[in-house]
Parts: sequence; structure tokens; C-alpha cells
Amino acid sequence: MTDEPNALEAKDVTVRFNGQTVLRDFSMALQAGEKAVLTGPSGCGKSTVLRCLLGFVTPEEGTVLVAGTPLAAETVWCLRRQIAYVGQEPDLGSGLVGQILERPFHYRANAALKSNLRRAPELFETFRLAASLLDKETGNLSGGEKQRVALVSALLLDRRVLLLDEITSALDAKSTDAVADYFRSRDGVTALFVAHDTDRFSFVNQVVTLPQLSSRGDP
Repeated sequence: MTDEPNALEAKDVTVRFNGQTVLRDFSMALQAGEKAVLTGPSGCGKSTVLRCLLGFVTPEEGTVLVAGTPLAAETVWCLRRQIAYVGQEPDLGSGLVGQILERPFHYRANAALKSNLRRAPELFETFRLAASLLDKETGNLSGGEKQRVALVSALLLDRRVLLLDEITSALDAKSTDAVADYFRSRDGVTALFVAHDTDRFSFVNQVVTLPQLSSRGDP
């Protein structure tokens, strides 16, 4: 047993938009180093969960905690720096891939981690990305290449928690396996994957399945 707070936790979270319930009494907890898959039918609220965990949506009921600290207006900016998010269709911005990887380290909050860029070639190899991609315009990347470049960028920031939304949806089987193998071998990485197909995530500690709400309105 450990007294260390959970890396990420949601307690009885309910979200309503315009009187419609889109998430009801949602709870989950990830200890440091744990990995989970969030799954469920389309429209069940997976994206809403991620927006709550990132502090972009305030629950009407319930609490989100990052490393034991409640996510609130006065803590959101500090806590968000502990989380890295990679979306299904990442917007990398314009420029060369190498420049995109460097860009986060221009900010004062990340400047001390700039030496992490040395890990980029190794991560490119791990995720089956050609080193020549570093000199390629982001607009010329395929969907799968964008997903993996965004993942590399997130990993270089050494955030406490990774939120990964369908990050293998545009990948072929070998590249998907490469991503799965990486996370399977990283005991110290805390990650929440959103996925419809959970077969590739057999290594996770838990599978969290969101039900389809029978009624979007309140009972």
C-alpha cells in the first residue's frame, strides 16, 4: 500500500449541456504508472471525459483530481502542465517536423527540458518513423505520421499523465504494435487511452467502459 495520491482521478462526475446529460456519475482512478483504456459506443461521452480531465469542461457534479489536487479555476493552469494530450487528428501547426518538436521548449515552462530533444531520433525509430521526416513539412505528413509525431512531442515533455485519444486509428498493424510495445515496456508511464478497438491494449491495468446513456435528459 502507498499513501501517494492517484495520478489522475474522477469522482462521480456528471456533465450536462443545455439540460442534456452527456456524462453521469463517472468515476475512475489511475495510480502512477498505471494504464487504462476508456472505451464505449460513439456518443457515450469519451470526449467529454477527456475535456473534463484537461479542465476544459467543468462538471456540474463531482470532482477531477490530478496528483490529489482538485481541478478548479485556481489550479487548472498549473495542473494542466502535468498532462500531455494527443488527439486523433493532431494539429501540428506549420513548419518542418524538427521545428515542431522544438517549439514547446521555447516556452519558459518547458525550457529546462530542452535536452530531451536528444531522445527524438530514438523515439522516431521506436515508432517506425524515418529520420528524414524531421526535415519534412508537416502539411506533407500522412495521418499516421502526424499521430506518431504528436506522440513523440508529448513524450519529450515528460508529463505526469498522458491522455491519448485514438492515437493508433490511422496506423497500420506494425506501427500500432510498435506503439503498444512501447507503453507495455514503460512501467513508469501513466496513460489513459481512448479506443474503440481494445484488442491492441491487452497490457493495460484496467478497461473503463462508458455505457450509452439511455436518455440524454435527466430522469
